[in-house]
Amino acid sequence: MKSKKNLIEQLKSLPYFNKATFCQLGNSYGLENSTMDTYVSRYLKSKEIIQLKKGLYVSSDFLNKNKSDVSYLFYLSNILRSPSYVSSWTALQYYGLTTESIYGFTSITQKVTRKYETKAGNFSYQSIQKELFYDFSLVKDKFDFFIASPSKALFDLLYFRTKQFRGITFEMINPMVENLRIDIDEMNKEEREKFYQMIKKYLKHE
Repeated sequence: MKSKKNLIEQLKSLPYFNKATFCQLGNSYGLENSTMDTYVSRYLKSKEIIQLKKGLYVSSDFLNKNKSDVSYLFYLSNILRSPSYVSSWTALQYYGLTTESIYGFTSITQKVTRKYETKAGNFSYQSIQKELFYDFSLVKDKFDFFIASPSKALFDLLYFRTKQFRGITFEMINPMVENLRIDIDEMNKEEREKFYQMIKKYLKHE
């Protein structure tokens, strides 16, 4: 059917799509909303599209062309659970502050903790209180994405690793960072100072 072929070609140009987008495109080819679930099922079965999470999809063609582009994967991280920003080990690796092999993508959100295992990768989200959901910015790339600053990425990593700095003193921070094989000296002076200020401020409030 020509309309079916045209529809999948349209989907191939989208970085992701949901049911509403799918229906809107289908309507433009004269397809009824009542048949959309059938089309989604067929496309999933034929592996022409893949499910990222319930109600969110991407065409296999688009994913295969872009899955090696880190900006696309970070962009997807932002989309799968919004609002969120890339942080922790994932951001530290992006900034070249760790030589550890990192698998999957870690982000911070104000929503509940969640994990998504997809063909695009494994995406995990750690829930943080509203007052600590800050110091991230939009990176303009082929695909734009929100990511923590180097100092906040390190703060977030330690925050969750120590269960919100429970029983931690300021003097314990540097040895802890060193044990994690994070090269804090590669972080510029301004970011290092900001990191230590974040730690001091948090420990003081605690």
